[in-house]
Amino acid sequence: MKIGVTSQNFRTITGHAGKARRFFVYQLDDDKQLKELERIDLPKEMSLHETGSASHPIDELDVLITAGCGSGFERKMAERNIRLVKTSETDPLIAVNAVVEELISTHV
Repeated sequence: MKIGVTSQNFRTITGHAGKARRFFVYQLDDDKQLKELERIDLPKEMSLHETGSASHPIDELDVLITAGCGSGFERKMAERNIRLVKTSETDPLIAVNAVVEELISTHV
């Protein structure tokens, strides 16, 4: 499972997800081990706001965590089969671990 986090500064979770160009990507393996897989840093023209429904690097994600987004972005994530999680948590790793714990507890 791949989990992305919007982070324009690569330190904290940021909002305006449709215009986000920087993402942490974490992977949860079959042994329930979490690791940072990569950091995506895209040019402005590659924000989801700009690319619309075209193929995008975050299409490989199963979950995207953000501090905020609009209803249009929520709809776009649903169309891409990406589960969207909005959070007030600012620490990416804390938020990812919380999502992982929830997913594990609901799939037991």
